[in-house]
Amino acid sequence: MKNQVFSILLALLLVGSCSQASNQSEKQTLENLRQDPKLKKAYFASGCFWCVEAIYESVKGVEESISGYAGGHTKNPTYEASNTGRTGHAEAVEIYYDPEIVSFATLVEVYFGSQNVTQVNGQGPDHGSQYRSIIFYQSPEEKQIIDAKIKALNAELAPQKVAAEVMSFEKFWVGEDYHQNYERLHPNQGYIRAVSIPRLNRFKEKFPELIKVDH
Repeated sequence: MKNQVFSILLALLLVGSCSQASNQSEKQTLENLRQDPKLKKAYFASGCFWCVEAIYESVKGVEESISGYAGGHTKNPTYEASNTGRTGHAEAVEIYYDPEIVSFATLVEVYFGSQNVTQVNGQGPDHGSQYRSIIFYQSPEEKQIIDAKIKALNAELAPQKVAAEVMSFEKFWVGEDYHQNYERLHPNQGYIRAVSIPRLNRFKEKFPELIKVDH
């Protein structure tokens, strides 16, 4: 019995050590990305960040996609707090991309081409202000690209309109460790199988020319 207990405790310690090592590796990777002068950042929100993270990470030229929170009025938001809808934050992603391979304009195409653009306060089965669509800009040039795309979509969709908010970027709060790379690490989780993977596959079918070879 003691040997069994010891074995269980040892296994738990090993799992904990592996998890901690993985988190440290992720943080080091993020720090390396932040210091890479050739990479730019972009910020998007369109429903569950597990889905959006996986979509952008499948795109050529995107080095990393980080899940987190943006667009709200509180500091240090958590998953639990943002889910109340009272923080003002939406689940969002921070994209690190190489502009020599993929342009901001293409990332905008990916954004609108991978969601239901007319759905207000949510995507698919996810409803609430924390799941609303927001596209963030960091310069007048980026805003011009976004506005032009929305104008074109509104003309196509009339009398319906694009539901996404257009917001000047202020702050991105990195989400909890367990949310990062969630779709890749938990392919058999119920929501991932029912919602995230089908949404990713629909995107891949729509934009095959943008998909990385290993995806």
